[in-house]
Amino acid sequence: GFVKVVKNKAYFKRYQVKFRRRREGKTDYYARKRLVIQDKNKYNTPKYRMIVRVTNRDIICQIAYARIEGDMIVCAAYAHELPKYGVKVGLTNYAAAYCTGLLLARRLLNRFGMDKIYEGQVEVTGDEYNVESIDGQPGAFTCYLDAGLARTTTGNKVFGALKGAVDGGLSIPHSTKRFPGYDSESKEFNAEVHRKHIMGQNVADYMRYLMEEDEDAYKKQFSQYIKNNVTPDMVKILTKKAHAAIRENPVYEKKPKKEVKKKRLSKVQTRSLTLHDVAEVKGTRFAKMEEMYKKAHAAIRENPVYEKKPKKEVKKKRWNRPKMSLAQKKDRVAQKKASFLRAQERAAES
Repeated sequence: GFVKVVKNKAYFKRYQVKFRRRREGKTDYYARKRLVIQDKNKYNTPKYRMIVRVTNRDIICQIAYARIEGDMIVCAAYAHELPKYGVKVGLTNYAAAYCTGLLLARRLLNRFGMDKIYEGQVEVTGDEYNVESIDGQPGAFTCYLDAGLARTTTGNKVFGALKGAVDGGLSIPHSTKRFPGYDSESKEFNAEVHRKHIMGQNVADYMRYLMEEDEDAYKKQFSQYIKNNVTPDMVKILTKKAHAAIRENPVYEKKPKKEVKKKRLSKVQTRSLTLHDVAEVKGTRFAKMEEMYKKAHAAIRENPVYEKKPKKEVKKKRWNRPKMSLAQKKDRVAQKKASFLRAQERAAES
């Protein structure tokens, strides 16, 4: 039968809380341990991971390695960068995931000067492709997919980003079993189905279907496509152009910093400031404080004599009168007792 769960004092005394990110439901430590651990004979060689996270409005791809202080990010690419390459809508679909993975791979190889050595697969076929190291050249950049807590089901967008990175020239161990187009029953992979997903044809087909069946639903679901004048026939063309644009210029361009007048400085900024810097920051509380102290110093030098304040007249009340000594208390009790006895005697006489 069922055994009663006993949670007594002994249980709670020995209870150990799980890691913070496990409690928050953010990290799968079973998987992380295996992704991070490195062979001892490789010494301090980093073990790189391709991190893919899909949010409601964005797709995040990063190359990172673990250190005791925390994960070190080597390179990153985001789906919100895709409008720069011509993909203005559908930033979280499978095609966008592929583009983001491709952007990450090309950006990373460009940073290490390996983009001309490892071109990857320029023509999108959707079929299996693995990068091989070239003799006499630096080895292919190897990393491992970190899908996080995502369900690694067949056709998941995480694998779209993986395929983009592999086609971009990164060496990531994988198989075709989780790509769209793989049939688990027949154990066959249809590369054409996968290619359609990469080019956004599955979205285009659904757009055509909704246009014919339910125009109101089409206007509601594809409102941003309509706003940006993206028709079903344009999806494939735009995606193809985006692939070419990413390969042409994958470098991240920093936005020029806006000139902001600082009204208040943070504690970290304050620690790094000298007295001269503080004085230069006009209109801030530090400049005002310095001015206040200057006035105080001048006043002290002018008149350092201590002036006694006149004593205030305090009305004696019950709560501020001086406390009685033990002898006074005893005397008071004796007086009250005597007066009480006299009152009793008078009452008896009358």
